[in-house]
Formats: sequence, structure tokens, C-alpha cells
Amino acid sequence: MKTAFKGLATVVALFALVAIGAAADAAKPKFKVIAFYTAKADLAHISFVHEANHWFPEMAKKYNFTYDSTNNWNNLNMAFLSKYQVVLFLDTRPEQPEQRAAFEAYMKGGGAWMGFHFAAFALSPSGVPQNWDWYHNEFLGSGQYSSNTWRPTSAVLRVENKRSDITKGLPATFTAAPNEWYRWEKNLRQNAAIEILLSVDTSSFPLGTGPKPNEIWHSGDYPVAWRNKNYRMVYVNMGHNDMDYEHKFDNTNRTLSYTFHNSMQNKFLLNALQWLGKR
Repeated sequence: MKTAFKGLATVVALFALVAIGAAADAAKPKFKVIAFYTAKADLAHISFVHEANHWFPEMAKKYNFTYDSTNNWNNLNMAFLSKYQVVLFLDTRPEQPEQRAAFEAYMKGGGAWMGFHFAAFALSPSGVPQNWDWYHNEFLGSGQYSSNTWRPTSAVLRVENKRSDITKGLPATFTAAPNEWYRWEKNLRQNAAIEILLSVDTSSFPLGTGPKPNEIWHSGDYPVAWRNKNYRMVYVNMGHNDMDYEHKFDNTNRTLSYTFHNSMQNKFLLNALQWLGKR
């Protein structure tokens, strides 16, 4: 009888250990995210960064990942990056050679990345010249910035690959949050390494309100989210809120639109982030 009780106690103890282990695994974050940002140069980009640094922690609680952010680009080194499975560039890119080398090594070593809007910008000559061939030409595949719409407006986006984990659950088209949309130097569709995920649907045209005629798109092919098959990465053109630039309301430069106030766009971003965080 005692032996039976001992056996039962052992079984109960084993079940308890298994339950504790399962609870511990459930509590353990699925992956860790670090976001780099500058938030100095443009009111809309600053607004987006503040919004992102509020939204992502909320999503981290809900979807069981961790989110840290830093404006210290010197943290872009291998020792620091080794703590994280996903890196975000919210509004800019690294400028120092050692930072760039560390990021390239991180990505070539199997790291994951998501970049937003201005993180892909480069134009020579400008304050952000195209002086990083690996990043702009090979990694992003887009080359230099070419032009943009103005002012920030919503666009109807077309889902290019409905079978991708990143686009699962999305309708064939959806309306994105207001944004400044970019056109690029290189034709991404001619790059075999690039998989376009979202593009501007023709129902969006004319896109933009000007005042300059060239800031309004009437036709053309404009990818706005894509991945490079040779890396674990996703770039999204979104990340520029509409602002009261003209002080129509007051003198506070208030934010007039928010990137993360759009359920379908948020679903796409969360799909992408969770895909990047899988191991």
C-alpha cells in the first residue's frame, strides 16, 4: 500500500513539475526586440517614433515578446545585438562605419530586422547621402530615394502575396493610415531577391494633394512593403504621420494622423514582427 502511495506521489510530483515547466515556458518571451531611433530631424518622424515607443510595448504585453528602444546608435554592436532576435530602425539608419559593420554582420549571421519609412532614405547629394551600397542596393534593393507624395494621405494598398505568413488574414486590398509615400531609384520587381508584400493599388490614384504637381501620383507601380529573401527582413514605407505644418489649428505642431490607428495595417505589422521573431 505504501509503495502504491509512493508511486502515486511520484506521478503527482512529476505532473506538477511538468505543469511548472509549461507555465515557465508560457511566461518566457517568444523573442526580444530592440528599436533604434533618432527622433530629431522631422516633426512627423518624431511623432511616429513617440507613437511606436508607446504601441510596441502594448503589443509586447499582448503577444508575449519584449520591446526595448534606444537612441544610442553606439549600441549597434555585436555584444549588444546578441541579446535580441529582432532589430527595428524606426526613423533613421546608422552612420558610423563600425555601427554599419556590426549591423551587416548581425543580419548575415541570421538576425532579423524591420525598418520603417525614413530608415531606407538616401539621396546624393543631401544630408543623408547614398554612401552605403550594401544596405541600400543589396539589402533593401531600392537604391536611392527618388520622389514622394505630399501631403501625407491614406492609400489603398494591394496585397501582393496572399500565401505569405506576413499577409495572412488580410483582405485583397485595404486602406492604410495617412503617410508620405516614397518612390525609389531601382525597380524592385526586377530583383529576384525581393518579394513585394504590399503596393499602392490603382484605385488610390490620384495619390497626394500637392501643392506641387509632381507630389501627386496619377499612375505607376509603387511597392511599399517588401522583404529580401536572402535575409530575415521586412521594410515598410509607413512611418510618417500627418502634422499641422501650416498651424491651421494652433501653434503646437499637433499630430493630425497616427500610423498605429489602423487595424489592418497593424495586423500586417504584427504578422511581420512575429514572423521575424520565429526561430
